[in-house]
Amino acid sequence: MAARDGHVHVLPLHVANKIAAGEVVERPASVVKELVENSVDAGAANIKVSIAQGGRKLVSVRDDGCGMTKEDALLSLERQATSKILDVDDIENIDTLGFRGEAIPSIASVSRFSIVTRRHDADEGTQIVVNAGELVETSTAGCPPGTLVEVRDLFCNVPARRKFLRSFATEEGRVKGIFTVHALAHPGIGFSLVVDGRELYRLAPATSLADRLLDIYGADFVESLIPLPPPSDSQRNAVRVSGYIEKPNLSMPTRRDQYVFVNGRPATAPSIAYAVREAYPHRQGDIKPALFLFIELPPNQVDVNVHPTKREVRFRDNIAVKRAITEAIEGALGLRTTASNVAASEVTTSETTGTNRTNRTDETDETKIPLPPTHTTPQLPHSPTPTPTPYHKSPLIDPRPTLIDPKPQPVAVELPLAADDTGARPWKWFKFLASTASGYLLVETDAGLVTVNPHAARERIAFEQLFSRSKQGDALSQQLLIPDTIHLSPVDAARITAALGDIEPMGFKIEPFGRDTFKIDAVPQLIGSLSPADVISTIARDLSEGGARRGERWREELVAKSVARSFAGMSLSLDEAGATRLVEELAACRMPYVSPGGKPTMIFTSTRELDRKFAKS
Repeated sequence: MAARDGHVHVLPLHVANKIAAGEVVERPASVVKELVENSVDAGAANIKVSIAQGGRKLVSVRDDGCGMTKEDALLSLERQATSKILDVDDIENIDTLGFRGEAIPSIASVSRFSIVTRRHDADEGTQIVVNAGELVETSTAGCPPGTLVEVRDLFCNVPARRKFLRSFATEEGRVKGIFTVHALAHPGIGFSLVVDGRELYRLAPATSLADRLLDIYGADFVESLIPLPPPSDSQRNAVRVSGYIEKPNLSMPTRRDQYVFVNGRPATAPSIAYAVREAYPHRQGDIKPALFLFIELPPNQVDVNVHPTKREVRFRDNIAVKRAITEAIEGALGLRTTASNVAASEVTTSETTGTNRTNRTDETDETKIPLPPTHTTPQLPHSPTPTPTPYHKSPLIDPRPTLIDPKPQPVAVELPLAADDTGARPWKWFKFLASTASGYLLVETDAGLVTVNPHAARERIAFEQLFSRSKQGDALSQQLLIPDTIHLSPVDAARITAALGDIEPMGFKIEPFGRDTFKIDAVPQLIGSLSPADVISTIARDLSEGGARRGERWREELVAKSVARSFAGMSLSLDEAGATRLVEELAACRMPYVSPGGKPTMIFTSTRELDRKFAKS
């Protein structure tokens, strides 16, 4: 290690490039992002992404864009070399995805890098080979117009960085995520993805976002979306918002993918998340609807240079942006049937099923996504809502509404202590008293009064039963009479594939059933009343937020939490027997006081506290 002599030094170029690579190149997906953005900026009509071993061995991006001359190709390897801006004033009006000139030299400094490029008006192309930042070869090459970049052995000269990469499947999933984001952001560009020599996706250039969504997600998912009202020319402060949002319903998973694009750039900002959260109807649980939001505004009204990887942007007028988003979402959720919007959004049967793409019209109106059969205002949380049709009867909770006797006859229930019981039960006996109009359960115990949140309690019970049974290897599974199928986004499909070994011990039986589609043959008996497809979708979303490894069984614990949280969105009506059984099973839990997500399951008021408040001597 070099001695620190207290003097200032200029870092050698190869060291500076490695440091810059640490900011720009986190993993193979980062390389795909930077190269695809360059291809988009080059005006490509078709982009082909290829990876091998999750991108560790190879990341390749080929496009048919404008290409480069030999001189431009060599300059692209220099830091801060860019064709996107010329002076400081251009930073205030950036309308391209890349502009800093750091990506190519950073990637080339930590890999075996090659670029083959040719302009459309040139007779021959140029090939450049770089090995870990050192220029190896420059030569002429015969090649089609456009650019091909190949990145092999990523982090070959930085083994410490290579150790932080995850499994091939995990890194492949991240690449699919980047691929999906850019395919959605630019539906007019054709995209294809090849993984380990096998073509997984070939998306033809689409005439509208609606067609691209059908290609990626399938008709079932698309039918659950509502188009945002088309922006008007007089929209406030030139902020124009378009896209689609998921219509509220009881059975949807609590979290979905939300894609936000600002002037075609995948990005977000705190004000966007706030506006979506405030505009969408509130519901029980952590609701995050599917969202495809496109925000357009003058380039000088948004700063895209506030994050090293350009993931976050800053608006000059946050209020105008929030107001535009809120108005667009509320306008979509409040649509009513009119002759004009029905005509604009009507889709033929073949379009809905996606089985006959040749019968589609040449319309470019993105409201071609199927709308719900009736466009009534969605029911708010306080409105009566129908109970979802159960797939199977759950042994824990009966989903059928049953009225509680207004004059129950409390019966004391003693809790037996098991042989291995630690004596840490919340009460020795309890009496169920009543259910409040807001859905809470009132319970008398040997030490005072308890108010139970049945939703949180049900999550805790489900989690402990699933997790403990999976650890013991005796999870109770229930075969479905008719197998269920689910089509996931490329990202979620990769997550589920990687986690199948941890999901199946919970009592699931799942197998791949075509591209990004899975067949569900069995589910844990405990969740028989839930939609299997919705539970799997919730698991996929939670896996994306699992963070770093937390021990050997962190993924099993996360899956159990995810399955338990699926109960949060369901309505719950309990008769006295059902409520008593719920409280009894909650008391038997090892951690009965909070849900798996940390929400309290009960509030306890001791007899002593009641006496004090009522001044009872």
